[in-house]
Amino acid sequence: MRLRFHAVPLLALGFLSACAVGPDYRRPTAVVPARFKEAAEGWKPAEPNDRHDRGPWWKRFGDAELDALEEKVARANQTVASYEAAYRGARALVSEARASLFPTLGASGSASRAKGAGRSTNTPGGVNAGTSTVGNILDLSLDASWEPDLWGSVRRQVSGAKASAQTAGSDLDNAKLAAQGLLAQNYFQLRALDAAQLLLNDAVTGYEKSLQLTQNRYAQGVAARPDVLQAQTQLALAKASATENEIARATYEHAIAVLVGEPASTFSVSRAPLTATPPPLPLEFPSTLLERRPDIAAAERRAAAANEQIGVAIAAWFPSLNLSASGGFVSSTLAQWLTAPHLVWSLGPQLVATLFDGGLRAARTEQARAAYDQSVANYRATVLAAFQDVEDNLVSLRVLEQEVGIQQEAVVYARQTLEVVTNQYKAGTVTYLQVVTAQATLYSAEQTLASIAGRRMVAAVGLIKALGGDWNTPPRPAD
Repeated sequence: MRLRFHAVPLLALGFLSACAVGPDYRRPTAVVPARFKEAAEGWKPAEPNDRHDRGPWWKRFGDAELDALEEKVARANQTVASYEAAYRGARALVSEARASLFPTLGASGSASRAKGAGRSTNTPGGVNAGTSTVGNILDLSLDASWEPDLWGSVRRQVSGAKASAQTAGSDLDNAKLAAQGLLAQNYFQLRALDAAQLLLNDAVTGYEKSLQLTQNRYAQGVAARPDVLQAQTQLALAKASATENEIARATYEHAIAVLVGEPASTFSVSRAPLTATPPPLPLEFPSTLLERRPDIAAAERRAAAANEQIGVAIAAWFPSLNLSASGGFVSSTLAQWLTAPHLVWSLGPQLVATLFDGGLRAARTEQARAAYDQSVANYRATVLAAFQDVEDNLVSLRVLEQEVGIQQEAVVYARQTLEVVTNQYKAGTVTYLQVVTAQATLYSAEQTLASIAGRRMVAAVGLIKALGGDWNTPPRPAD
């Protein structure tokens, strides 16, 4: 019967330990469209789940130098390194929160000499009440305490810490994806400027030939002085544009240096015109691609962590139970120190409840609920922004592809026009102003084509980023 009597409070304590106050977390709902407006149909609603490897998506562009630069981002980019350290810190906080589930055990020992601590020779083991003597005090004790998680506060904190660690992991993935995407976009912009530089160099060469032609015709008395001045002006403007293009290229090169963690002063990218085209995209865009977006996953995990804080705040309304025990030896002599007559111990529970706090707990509970509502709103805003991001880049790719074709036709016509007008000028049937106009039109059309090609590659990278990385990668194993 005594065993049954003692089992009752133990079972009750176990039941209370299994109780957790506060709302259980459910993933917030979000407005999800039936389809992408700018893509094919045939996809299911998305649920945030970034347990997919982003993969070396940049390899789809087939550029070895870009591949080499991208590999450096995860290793050397300082923003990524900062998020990686934050992730490690968040994981350590999970262990810190989990430690509160277990008892704490401590030991202490001391030796001191004090007046009034001497032992009486007439009363062994007792203090001499008649005299105040100088004696020793030797103390060795072992203390243990445990606060059972009656209302689930600690478990809520552990769960919230886990969600925060997952948030930090998604933030790290997002930092990598953002840095890698920005590097690719800067790289293709730089390559577009390389292409523009070749065109500007050709323009300078063409204007030099025109100037020579005009000077020869002026020397022969066929051309007027204004024709020579116009040719000199066009040549100077072309040289100025070529110089300005170098400044823009250097700026992109410096930006790439920072992204790969190298000093801009010692970093350089080889010169090569843009030749890449966007990789083939999937015929359909299932919404599962959005599940790999780390910013969506991070926003959802923040909502989960905020939900757990509501339970922590509610648990503060209930009393807490602390179980403590201590034992040790106290003696004035070393020889008798660790003996039974000098053994001391204590054991007992302590129940603590707050009766009045001036509304502190109510305010903290309301603050926790408001923080959760805010995180839910942020999550829904992130989902909406993700769909906008995909739509923006889809329409950019579609329109820029059409624009490239149209602009290529414009370049062909402008080149033919210049050839015809130049021959007419040599024959003396048109003025040099018409030659200048045809030259400016051709070089402007070629510059525009190079710029559109660069913007098209930027949009392709932007779409891959919007989709959360490559779309043919398998899920990663769970942590």
